[in-house]
Amino acid sequence: MSRSVRIFWKIFLYGLAAIILIIVLINLGVFGKMPSLAQLENPSITLATEVYGDDGTSMGKFFREKGNRTYVQYNDISKHVVNALVATEDERFYDHSGIDGKAVIRAVVLMGKQGGGSTITQQLALNMFSERATNPVERILQKAKEWIIAVKLERNFTKQEIISLYLNTVSFSDNVYGIRNASRTFFSKEPDRLNVEEAAVLIGMLKANGIFNPRTNYKASFDRRNTVIDQLVRNGYLAAQTGTELKKKPIKLNYKKLDQNNGIAPYFLEVVRDELKKWAAENEKSNGDNYDIYEDGLRVYTTINPRMQLYAEEAVARNIPNLQKVLSAQRSVKTDAVWKGHDNILEAAMKASDRWKGMKAEGFSEEDIRKSFKAKTQMKVFAWNSNREKDTVMTPLDSIRYHREMLQTAFMVMDPLTGHVKAWVGGIDFKNYKYDHVNIKTKRQVGSSIKPFLYALAVEEFGFTPETECEAVAQYFPGSGWVPANKRTDREGTRTLATGLTWSINEVAAYLIKQTTPERFAEFIKQINIPTKVQPYPSISLGSCDLSLYEMMWGYTMFPGGGFSTKPLYITRIEDKNGNILARFDTQRKEVISQNTAYTMARMLQGPVDVGTAAGLRSRLGVAEMGGKTGTTNDNSDAWFIGFTPQLSAGVWIGCDNRFIRLEGGLGYGGQAARPIWEYFFKKVFEDKTLGLDKQAKFVQPENMRSEMLYDWMRIQDQAPPGAEGVDEGIGKPDDFFGNPAEENDVPVESQLSLEEQKVLKEATSKKVDTPKAVMPPKEEKKKKGFLRRLFGGKKDKD
Repeated sequence: MSRSVRIFWKIFLYGLAAIILIIVLINLGVFGKMPSLAQLENPSITLATEVYGDDGTSMGKFFREKGNRTYVQYNDISKHVVNALVATEDERFYDHSGIDGKAVIRAVVLMGKQGGGSTITQQLALNMFSERATNPVERILQKAKEWIIAVKLERNFTKQEIISLYLNTVSFSDNVYGIRNASRTFFSKEPDRLNVEEAAVLIGMLKANGIFNPRTNYKASFDRRNTVIDQLVRNGYLAAQTGTELKKKPIKLNYKKLDQNNGIAPYFLEVVRDELKKWAAENEKSNGDNYDIYEDGLRVYTTINPRMQLYAEEAVARNIPNLQKVLSAQRSVKTDAVWKGHDNILEAAMKASDRWKGMKAEGFSEEDIRKSFKAKTQMKVFAWNSNREKDTVMTPLDSIRYHREMLQTAFMVMDPLTGHVKAWVGGIDFKNYKYDHVNIKTKRQVGSSIKPFLYALAVEEFGFTPETECEAVAQYFPGSGWVPANKRTDREGTRTLATGLTWSINEVAAYLIKQTTPERFAEFIKQINIPTKVQPYPSISLGSCDLSLYEMMWGYTMFPGGGFSTKPLYITRIEDKNGNILARFDTQRKEVISQNTAYTMARMLQGPVDVGTAAGLRSRLGVAEMGGKTGTTNDNSDAWFIGFTPQLSAGVWIGCDNRFIRLEGGLGYGGQAARPIWEYFFKKVFEDKTLGLDKQAKFVQPENMRSEMLYDWMRIQDQAPPGAEGVDEGIGKPDDFFGNPAEENDVPVESQLSLEEQKVLKEATSKKVDTPKAVMPPKEEKKKKGFLRRLFGGKKDKD
């Protein structure tokens, strides 16, 4: 053997040994940690947590930018996507074992001019690294790691599993990750419904997702799509004639990018996020780590009904703009006089703004920053129009005033028996106003909406009945010196308990708190499971305390619930990414009053919605039985309406975040400001037969009360007291304020749905529903006398 031959073999063997040694060292992790066999069998793909409604509709996700993925099984991916991927990225995918020798040689010889040598399996292996190496030496080592991982992947997974893993991890344009998100974003459909040309567009992006983005670079994307179609024809997945026809078609996008500000019920999603963070911090995975709501692909199933959520948002969007017009037209608001004496609030808002913080970080002086707040600037601000925003020019300081002069709202809907929350609207626009007004932490003065709790205590523990005569005169409270205002010259003597509740008579409430004592009433509020501690002052009888809508809804469940207080429930279960149940959450009920008291209160609360402060509501809805109560606080800063049927309850609050900004006059009362939202919603849900609500449903009457003929409840709506107007005192008809609002406000709802979901909901809601109007009850006939007239004799407070 010649010397040159020996040298050749030495070099060859030494080189081979060096390569084997390097591969062994790489596999041992000397050049960086390698995934274990367990990790290869269960690859860690960063997956977004997804939230679902009670009908399985996807409501939204929690994710970090690169974690916005939702795992989808191979069988749920269109065959056109799979074929396009293989034809374009790895023609011999089904023939190799992770490394395609022919492709590698071709890539080396032709310097990559006819494509690289990486297989789909290698690209999946590359996706397991945090980033692609840029240093040549590091890239060579990384390439070697890719080959090793690719071989291991091929040994541990089927070809179908490798394809699904790859499509679930790959990045598309616009920072969209995974085939399901890409399909939803660009075509608003699930990946199993993609046709050939749509699949070709998505797979075409993988070569260079920035260049071949159909939204921003149509021509390049169109040409790349046709290249993918040519590959499908070349590899026998598509007939040549079909390919030619498809290449002529334009790209038809149905683009909808999911971000943290959209989805269904955005305010509610933030509540779920907070709850999920608490749960994750207290629960560990099998490896001992806590769950990560942004990476572990959790599935959270909630009680929200997407249809009801849409109706709730629609009710807000149809009614709040009318109130806003009135508020914005008030002289004090138009001239900024409303801000007199409140410079401290504007000062705090300025310093909390991004503008102030950004300029301060850049080194601007405080004087320059303040000057910038007085310089007119072009900007977008929230507006009640079809875009939910408008372009305008104003100073940043004026924009602060503008946004704070917007009426806010809270609207919550729940099943009073199960506690399942069905709709949650925390404000007028989540994009611009993140503060959630439904949340248990958001408390406002509740006004007369608290009175049913006081009346329930009087019935439950002090022997009161609907016909019990109560003093309707001013009450003096020694020690506190508090006397409820009595501006009515015609109010004297007594009124029945039912009359006091129907017309929200403050003097009757003051009389009741005197009989029950403020201390016992404060204890009773705690007893019915309201978490906020209420101080025992006499004025709490008129709702001087601050409570959240969430708590008020919780408290009201005892009336339709047969005496049981039911905690609002909005998450039913949590699953891991594989569908294994990690946690279940069940209804929590506690008996707080007797069934007799609950039934008596439910029937007495029909008075306000028949002839009282929300007159005519029940008859307009055509409901057999229901109850409700309005609430208005000092100077109309807060307007409330909470009502219920045997199957569903809902509560509305309206007001500005700064209480000194408020509606003037009668329009700010609960019966006029808050009640129309409630009414619009219930009209919609009763019309939607898929929801299964029964207008003829009745409250469960206790057996021991069925033989008692104490009250003629069925005729209650015909017995308006002398002089009663059926609406809050001093209020005209809604038309006096803003004409026919139903014809004016075509503002879209905030929740974002797919086209298919919108189509289903549109069909169910196609029937027009006019914005509710206050209806004057029939004039009292002088001939009517007897017990019912005595029961509801007398007039009412404004609420």
